[in-house]
Amino acid sequence: MATLPNLEELWTVREYLRTSWSPDREFVDGRIEERNLGEKEHSILQRFLTVLFAINRAVWGVEVFPELRTQTQARRFRVPDVLVVRSGEKFDRYVTQPPLIAIEILSPEDTLRDMQEKAAEYRLFGIEHIWIIDPEPRIAYRYVDGGLEEIHSGELSVPGTPIRVVLSEMFAELDR
Repeated sequence: MATLPNLEELWTVREYLRTSWSPDREFVDGRIEERNLGEKEHSILQRFLTVLFAINRAVWGVEVFPELRTQTQARRFRVPDVLVVRSGEKFDRYVTQPPLIAIEILSPEDTLRDMQEKAAEYRLFGIEHIWIIDPEPRIAYRYVDGGLEEIHSGELSVPGTPIRVVLSEMFAELDR
């Protein structure tokens, strides 16, 4: 019988990258961190966003990846729920350059404070567009100026591009 690795011990980047997790886990300064798993609402919104970006990838000039490892610092790997990169951006097994958009969908166990800290890390890495979706109250936020700003315009967008996510359409998926 195989023994499970001790998650309390410090790991190297190499060990982390050579280990498969199901679901994938994050790596923060030598520690393996479990991600809160989404429930039905989380999964529905993740599917909606992934399909929306995939269907529009040619027009929007993007590629979309659900749960792709992203190296935000030398010893930090995050796994955003949905990651959007510009078409033509090349990478091997995981992202090492700032993507266009990182999207996190809150699970019941997640807190806005934790997501704000993760969003700050994403910004330090250079991600300009960081979106946080909270399925329960059906609220979307974007990370700006060191904090989360609730979206009141009815859509998430990337200025200067045709990228547009209509919140009412996205949240309507929860009622299907």
